[in-house]
Amino acid sequence: MSDKYDYDVLYIGAGHGTFDGAIPLAATGCKVAVIESGLIGGTCPNRGCNAKITLDEPVKASRELERLNGILTGDVKIDWTKNVEHKQDVIDSLPDMISGLMKSVGIDIISGHGEFSDPHTVVVNDKEVTADKIVISTGLRPHKLDIQGTDLTHDSEDFMNMKSLPKNVVIIGSGYIGMEFATIANAAGAKVTVMLHADKALRRFHQPFVEKVIADLEKRGVTFVRDSKVSAIMENSSNLTVEYGDDQSIDTDWVLDATGRIPNVENVGLDKAGVKYDQHGVTVNDHLQTNVENIYASGDVIASEQPKLTPTALFESTYLMELFSGKTKDAIKFPVIPSVVFTSPRIAEAGVSVEDAEAQGLSVTDTDLSQDWYYQVDKEQLAESKQVHDKDGKLVGITEMSDHAEDVINSLLPIIELKLDSDQIGRIVSLFPSIGAASFGRL
Repeated sequence: MSDKYDYDVLYIGAGHGTFDGAIPLAATGCKVAVIESGLIGGTCPNRGCNAKITLDEPVKASRELERLNGILTGDVKIDWTKNVEHKQDVIDSLPDMISGLMKSVGIDIISGHGEFSDPHTVVVNDKEVTADKIVISTGLRPHKLDIQGTDLTHDSEDFMNMKSLPKNVVIIGSGYIGMEFATIANAAGAKVTVMLHADKALRRFHQPFVEKVIADLEKRGVTFVRDSKVSAIMENSSNLTVEYGDDQSIDTDWVLDATGRIPNVENVGLDKAGVKYDQHGVTVNDHLQTNVENIYASGDVIASEQPKLTPTALFESTYLMELFSGKTKDAIKFPVIPSVVFTSPRIAEAGVSVEDAEAQGLSVTDTDLSQDWYYQVDKEQLAESKQVHDKDGKLVGITEMSDHAEDVINSLLPIIELKLDSDQIGRIVSLFPSIGAASFGRL
């Protein structure tokens, strides 16, 4: 380590864009520190993925019990309060666990808000900390609607921490958070209304599948308002009124603002350090390097075409570890990044999308999975797969709607990423019976 600075590498933020790479980097002998003003682990472990999937598990189980009605008997009801308590039991230990891993390899954890004063210096709690290289990993935060009454809305963290579930919930937005939380709240007994900004939900995903998920939720009592144009939220004598469209309104008990997430680029001193950024995030090159030579960025705060997902942040953080430790000098080369929305059924995808495949003239195979014997085991009725093959017959994309979708994508992902041919695929023998074996059987 140079005597000129306190650390070799200093990270601002302690989410997946940091700790997945910082821990093995410190193990190589680099002097590393992490600045964090909140919970160690950032959004995903504390108020994102881990919490959400725990709240969703009873929904998934209740859907299966519903399909197997007559074989399994008895009424099942989700206890919202117990579900939230269980979620907290699952995630409470994660910050200490991640902190322990970092401390075990000598990483200094500095609690407080960090702000650049120059390209090599960050001020935390009125104390200067210097480093040869600095990584901006400040992530995203919930967007707030710029309308009257925006202070009456709640965000995703509020939703996952509610001690009791309101009878009526309005969700503004129909992306990942909006659709997943609509599914959970509806299954737990709330009357849910989803206000779409335009006429489509989950715009990143295959729309025929999305529309089938919407139709199923509508059958379950969820109301979808397309092109809603929410204009105001007002308090009335007993609850809230959401005003939208042309002088239309709906009364509700609770409003979730799920209109997206925005990068944390303010109040970090980026201007003082000379780092370029915009409303989409921090600008980086193909080495995740900003316009300032010693400053890098990773995770959701980057202005990037890559999906702002945990797997992306993990890969970027690991890449920076390899770059800083001298293991590589090459530009980052992203693998296939899969994505999934945890509605019921799920929609998951990886590789070339159906829409891009059709535009490129690639082969798209559509399979009604509800007729597959494995999916009939738990009586899935909403299950469909679309596989994309290139001119050589190699699998280059997969999109699936089913309660098994995330596991199917994980099973087939190596085939897409490694560009395996039929002979290589034939060397893979899956456990049987399993969803992996069922998926491979359709290749």
